[in-house]
Amino acid sequence: MKKQIVLVTGAGSGIGKLTALSLAEAGHVVYASMRDIAGRNNARAAELRALAAQKKLQLHPLELDVLSQESADAAAATIVREQGHLDVVMHNAGHLVVGPTEAFTPQEIAKVFDTNVLGAQRVNRAVLPYLRAQESGLMLWISSTTTKGGFPPFMGPYGAAKAAMDSLAVTLAYEIARFGIETSIVVPGAFTKGTDHFPSAGRPADAAIAAAYARYDGLMDQIGARLSALMPDGADPQAVADEIVRIVGMPVGTRPMRSVVDFVGDGAAEVFEVSERVRIEFAKRIGMADLLEAKVRR
Repeated sequence: MKKQIVLVTGAGSGIGKLTALSLAEAGHVVYASMRDIAGRNNARAAELRALAAQKKLQLHPLELDVLSQESADAAAATIVREQGHLDVVMHNAGHLVVGPTEAFTPQEIAKVFDTNVLGAQRVNRAVLPYLRAQESGLMLWISSTTTKGGFPPFMGPYGAAKAAMDSLAVTLAYEIARFGIETSIVVPGAFTKGTDHFPSAGRPADAAIAAAYARYDGLMDQIGARLSALMPDGADPQAVADEIVRIVGMPVGTRPMRSVVDFVGDGAAEVFEVSERVRIEFAKRIGMADLLEAKVRR
């Protein structure tokens, strides 16, 4: 397996951290990025450094705040300066918010989009000049089954932002294919353990509107309990990390456009199967068949 130089955003916890560690253990050079590694995330960065030293891994914590173009540019430049090139960019940074959609102000929803969508675009603008120049690379996006499957209420801004990010990934895949840059979208389902996604979720600031929805109190807990009951014993977010390691290790030109990792079966896999078939057929009809596989073209 060829060693890859990989940038992982949002690598301080959850799927990002699991994947960064798994990729490093697989022999890749991994830059595990997060914001404020000298402050609020200092302990997380120190933990990764300790693991790297203990296991002799090429795992490097890296400052990258997806809310800052300057920070994204600096992170990409650091990697290329130290390694000479960049092979894989994993868009994982994101933030979950939970609460009645009405209770979120437009400004709060804009912040959700700023992290989950515009944050990815800032990273795109930082890394794509390098990938286009070298005419190779893999853009690897972490989507969500909420974009196509059944998902619970009170996650409106998050679901909307994830759907927008997913759409951006698909569109960009066409536009960078002739530069030899591949795209893979990994779609995790719900996980009720193994991440701090829900415990660290944001809430709406408008407490009065949120309180008006008191008749729904406890519903999210009920849904969580039912999701947990549907989860098989082996359901673990490590499965997402393992799938990403598999995709990164695949030969150029053979990686899947989309891979769903869902233990609950919320219907997203079936919907994606249909939408992917439609996407391919329409691309052929309008003369863009050569863009579908995103293989290296020299």
